[in-house]
Amino acid sequence: QVQLQESGGGLVQAGGSLRLSCASSGRTFSSYTMAWFRQAPGKERTIVAATSWRNGAVYYADSVQGRFTISRDNPKNTVYLQMNSLKPEDTAVYYCAAKYDSQTLGPYNYWGQGTQVTVSS
Repeated sequence: QVQLQESGGGLVQAGGSLRLSCASSGRTFSSYTMAWFRQAPGKERTIVAATSWRNGAVYYADSVQGRFTISRDNPKNTVYLQMNSLKPEDTAVYYCAAKYDSQTLGPYNYWGQGTQVTVSS
């Protein structure tokens, strides 16, 4: 069983930055594909970024490409999402997710509780 705990959300002005962290309780963290999703009010949950355990393959949604960076620290069992040049449309609850297969897209098995990110204009 994998438990995920996000932190680092908050309120920031447009153009600002935040770094989200997700700590995992799993003992084989280096074998998980990790991702960040987000869900804005009234909208579906969508993938923002992901990093595969195989070859470090990375995926970014078009809307965040060039502004967000996903990274992982395997010894610390933690994945990060550095968010720069934030826009009001980035406002959402951000969720950390994990799965065992190496594909960055597709269903994820484990989810955190989410952390709120609010970007003011």
